[in-house]
Amino acid sequence: MDKKPKRMVPEVRFKGFTDDWEQRKLGEVAKIIGGGTPNTKNPEYWNGKINWYTPAEIGNNIYATSSERKITEEGLKHSSAKVLPIETILFTSRAGIGKTAILTESAATNQGFQSIVPNRQIIDSYFLYSLSNSLRKYGETHGAGSTFVEISGRELAKANIKLPKLWEQKLVSKLVKSIDKLLSLQQRKLKQLKQVRKAMLRQLLGPKKDKSIPNIRFKNFTEAWEQRKLGEVATFINGRAYKQRELLDSGKYKVLRVGNFYTNDSWYYSNLELADKYYIDKGDLVYTWSATFGPHIWNGEKVIYHYHIWKIVLSKFLDRDFTLQILKADKAKLLVNTNGSTMIHVTKKDMESKIISLPNIEEQKRIGSYLIKFDSLIALQQRKTDKLSNLKKFCLQKIFI
Repeated sequence: MDKKPKRMVPEVRFKGFTDDWEQRKLGEVAKIIGGGTPNTKNPEYWNGKINWYTPAEIGNNIYATSSERKITEEGLKHSSAKVLPIETILFTSRAGIGKTAILTESAATNQGFQSIVPNRQIIDSYFLYSLSNSLRKYGETHGAGSTFVEISGRELAKANIKLPKLWEQKLVSKLVKSIDKLLSLQQRKLKQLKQVRKAMLRQLLGPKKDKSIPNIRFKNFTEAWEQRKLGEVATFINGRAYKQRELLDSGKYKVLRVGNFYTNDSWYYSNLELADKYYIDKGDLVYTWSATFGPHIWNGEKVIYHYHIWKIVLSKFLDRDFTLQILKADKAKLLVNTNGSTMIHVTKKDMESKIISLPNIEEQKRIGSYLIKFDSLIALQQRKTDKLSNLKKFCLQKIFI
């Protein structure tokens, strides 16, 4: 008995739609238009009224509303750029293929784009924008070039896309757009919270050069802050280096490794009974110093910890939550001052010799408690954002083919 051909329909669709979707080439439902750059040394070509985008401006927002630079009519004439209409999908074609944005104003681009102008009698522009991820993957696999990979307009036009009728496209677009709007709002809130925290950190965490008090203080604290070496008020203890035969598939204690703080949920175990300094308990302040580095408060059960982790034992002069914030601020400074391609090395000697500014223990507790609460707000907002992001991924998997 012959098998019925598999129908081209999504798992989930709006009520009343039963027709199969059809497969089309991108070039059949849209024009692909490249860009160009007028002579940058000719002032007559620049500071005009025509939006002119570069790839660096694309990828952070759904809509492209206004470019950083603008060209003149003369500039447009003396380049291979074309004016693109509203609802064009800007598509970066090199050095980061597939970053997209929807034009809200007519514009031109430089040569780093193969922009997609949809035939709106056949395809809805937001529906097409929602296919960005699959078009990016197509561009990455079908691009060519020895110096850098680039997708040509001719090649991009060959990409296969699957479409329902225009009315169903518009309903799908409306749903995705509503999720995108909510997601954008939550991402904006998250960004704002992080910016406020960063500003508060600068104001609260100690005096600036040649000063003995910070810019902002909690009420009733007036004493000058003092400078101490971190190693004078805290002890950094290395974990233990393990032989492979000592790492078990099951046992009394989990062995905490750097990866367990970030992406690795798999655990080794140990039955070794060691000195107290080789165990981390819930609430301890620790620091991962190899590969991915930074401070953490351990919130799990009692564990043995690996050599690439320090347990930080604090003296009576340091509050744990305040110290966590000091170390977070130090990490941010290290990341800013280091080339992204260079691995950052953090040594115990460097940590111990760092000069930190300290108020009395009560002021430390106030600052630490305030910033920990702010971190909790950020974590909550991050969870909301991640939840919406996962909802969008689920929807795209179910309502598109």
